[in-house]
Amino acid sequence: MQKPFMRIPYTGPLPPPIIIPRNANTPTGAIHALSNFFTAPKPAHLPNGHGTVLLTGAGISVASGLADYRGTAGTYTLNKTYRPIYYNEFLSSHEARKRYWARSFLGWTNLNKARPNSAHHAVRDLGELGFVSSVITQNVDSFHPIAHPDLPTLELHGYLRSLVCVNCGHGYPRREFQQKLSKLNPAWASFLAEMLEVGALDTENPDERREKGLKTNPDGDVDLPDAPYSTFRYPACPVCLEDPPLLADGTRTLVEIDNDGAWSSTSTAGVLKPAVIMFGESIPSDVKSAAEKAIDDAGRILVIGSSLATYSAWRLVKRAKERGMPIGVLNLGGARGEESFFQDIGAGNDGSLGVRCSENADKILPQLIENLRSMHRGWEGG
Repeated sequence: MQKPFMRIPYTGPLPPPIIIPRNANTPTGAIHALSNFFTAPKPAHLPNGHGTVLLTGAGISVASGLADYRGTAGTYTLNKTYRPIYYNEFLSSHEARKRYWARSFLGWTNLNKARPNSAHHAVRDLGELGFVSSVITQNVDSFHPIAHPDLPTLELHGYLRSLVCVNCGHGYPRREFQQKLSKLNPAWASFLAEMLEVGALDTENPDERREKGLKTNPDGDVDLPDAPYSTFRYPACPVCLEDPPLLADGTRTLVEIDNDGAWSSTSTAGVLKPAVIMFGESIPSDVKSAAEKAIDDAGRILVIGSSLATYSAWRLVKRAKERGMPIGVLNLGGARGEESFFQDIGAGNDGSLGVRCSENADKILPQLIENLRSMHRGWEGG
C-alpha cells in the first residue's frame, strides 16, 4: 500500500543554503547559473523528460503582500506562538472552527485584493519560451492559475477561492461565504472596516502590520491577539441544510441553524471547510498521482520560494533525485534536505547539473527572462 501524501510541517532547524555553483552567490551569478540550468541539454538517461517542472512555495508570493512561513519576515519567524489549525481539530471542534473562520474573515480581504507579482509573470514567460512544462504549487492563493492560465498548474494543497462541505462534498464560493460571515458577525465586520480604514490591511510591511495588531499569514488568515473568537459565527452548508445527508448506516444527519442562519452546535453535518489541504490532512490520491506524473514527465525540477518543510513537497524533490533529474533551488534561506540533493555534483558544474541560489524570486526571475531572451536572439543571429 502506497504511503499517502500528507501536509505535515517540518519543525526542525533548516541548514544554511548551499550555493551552487559558487559564483551563484550574487544576483548576476545566480542569473547566469539559472540560465545554464534551463538551457542545458536534456539528460541522456531521461529521453522522455520534457522541460522543467517548477515546484513553488510561499516565498514566491511575498512580493504580492503575503507573508511566507520561514523567511526573515515569515509567520514562524516573527510570531513564535503561531500554530496553524490541524485537520482533525477543524473537524472535531466547533470552537476551533470559530477561531479559524474569525481569523480567515479578517485575512481574506488582504488575500482577495492581492495579485500575482513579477515572479508569477516570469513563470508565465518561462512557459511561453518553452523552458517550463508545468507548475506544482504548494500555495493556496491562486496566483499561478491567474498569472499563467495556459501553463499546466497543479495546486498541491488546494486553494482558498472555494469551500467544500466535509459531509456532502458540494463547493461554495469564498467570496459569497465572506458576505455571509459579515452578516452573521456585525461587530467583527465593524472591526474589519476599521482596520481597512486605518490601513492595517493595506501595508505589505510586517512591522507596520504588527504595530496595528495584525499578522497576515500564508494560509490567508490574520492572528489577532486576545480576540473573542468564541463569539464568531459561521453558516451551515446550504445543500446539507436543505437535504441533510445520510450516514453510512442509513441514519439521517441533523443540520440546524440559529435565528440568523448560523450553524448550530446541535448539528451533526453541514460543516464547510476551505478547499485547502490542511495540516495533517491527506492529499487526494488523484492529486498525488498528478504531482508524481508531472515529476516523471519532466527532465529537470526547479524549486522556487520553498524550504520544502512539508513532506508532500520534499517527497517530490526526493522522487526527482531518485530519477536522476538535475535539481535547482531558488529560495532565500535553507531548504530541508538540500545537502542530499547536491552532494554528487562536481566542482566543474556551471549550473547545468544543478543550481542553488539564495535570492528573491521576484527580482531574479524577470532578469532571468531577459537573459534567456537575449541568449535566444544570439542563437538566431548566429
